[in-house]
Amino acid sequence: MTGTERTLVWFRGKDLRVADHLPLLQAAERGEVIPVFVFDPYFFTAERARSLPHRMQFLLESVANLSESLTARGSGLVCVHGRSVELIPQLARAWDVTRVVAHRWSEPFGRVRDDRISEALSVPFELYEGETLHPPGCLRTGKGTPYSVFTPFSRALRRDALIGRPAPPPRMLSPLPALAQTAHRKRPTLEDFGLTPNPGLLAGGEGAAHRRLADFVSGAADRYDVGRDQLAGEGTSRLSADLKFGTLSVRTVWWAIRDRAPISDAIERYCTQLIWRDFAYATLWDRPTLLETPFRPKWTGFPWRDDAEEWTAWTAGRTGYPVVDAAARQLLETGYVHGRARMITASFLCKHLLVDYRRGEAHFMRYLTDGDWALNNAGWQWSAGSGCDAQPYFRVFNPVSQGRRFDPDGAYVRRWLPALARVPKRYVHAPWTAPPMDLAMAGVELGTHYPKPIVDHAFARNRFLTVAKAHLNRPSP
Repeated sequence: MTGTERTLVWFRGKDLRVADHLPLLQAAERGEVIPVFVFDPYFFTAERARSLPHRMQFLLESVANLSESLTARGSGLVCVHGRSVELIPQLARAWDVTRVVAHRWSEPFGRVRDDRISEALSVPFELYEGETLHPPGCLRTGKGTPYSVFTPFSRALRRDALIGRPAPPPRMLSPLPALAQTAHRKRPTLEDFGLTPNPGLLAGGEGAAHRRLADFVSGAADRYDVGRDQLAGEGTSRLSADLKFGTLSVRTVWWAIRDRAPISDAIERYCTQLIWRDFAYATLWDRPTLLETPFRPKWTGFPWRDDAEEWTAWTAGRTGYPVVDAAARQLLETGYVHGRARMITASFLCKHLLVDYRRGEAHFMRYLTDGDWALNNAGWQWSAGSGCDAQPYFRVFNPVSQGRRFDPDGAYVRRWLPALARVPKRYVHAPWTAPPMDLAMAGVELGTHYPKPIVDHAFARNRFLTVAKAHLNRPSP
């Protein structure tokens, strides 16, 4: 600490770390630091917490770990309860801070919140980049417009972005002033919200995040290009929740991967996934209405169906299509769904059942530990066909062939659907095609132990294509 300034460092749920946290590091270099986390009722009420149980558990664990890290450096985390738009200006005045610093958010509601806080503050409110590899809103096509296709965006980012090396954590921080300590309130627990800890979830916190990163770099990263789509394998990084909550910065992950030698096709494939993350954030930044409306205007007013029984079957994992049902149950039990399975089950909901992608998007946001507004929206709109650089609407995943291709031995299905554990692998992705004797030997009675398909694939595919073609090819008003 070399300066005499007093800075309020606002941790906001997407930067729960001390490493590569420039607002914290630079505040420490300039003087006194007061780290703050606000338990805002926008997110932290019993009703809200119960509506997103998996994210809440990861978040509270990560906040606790952050508090420990700050305390170990001589400071602490001041936890306050109330509305951010009111509390941050109040605390800035009460503590006589020189400035308030935080990481910028891309989501439209976060930008509105920050504008309101900036107007209410009498000191500078400085927002730092750090959410993405490259600041959203900066990359443009030759015509000066935002990119709407991923591949040219990816080329432009690789060509133009200067991705800095991650910054170290501060060695020491100034002690919390007494006036800040008196404002501290108890951190809520899951039990305070009426929730029970789920041992099946990933552990939150910066320490656990760095262990996951190290495991990936030394293991599955070398096989990512072939392992990433295998549903039953451990071929992915499992860092999505860490990136969502900022227990790792994205450039920390980028350089940990790229510092491996040599840079293989597997490493490049993973880095492309990190760039896709940037693409989703940049798209939402330039088009903030995407969380409510389809990217492609022709999808407005699409005639989605609303069948309560089919919706319940999809959410509970009872559609009769094993790979779809396995994904549903993995989500409910662990707060995670394998990326390939997300695409398969999203396509099934939108195209086989003709359910509005926004309903599936909201369901995923409720249960995903890594539920991220920009990425979740991008994935669902891609699957429906309404999104930015989406798959063509006429591409309809066959859940049986997808299961056989990406779960050839049926291990993923058997893990999440134990009723099918003894079904021979040639039938495990389509048990209704198995001879009665095989089902009997496997202890399966369709309709009792496992449901029959709620819709025929060929019928559903033709129905969707007919509806979509009629809607999307209608004359413009």
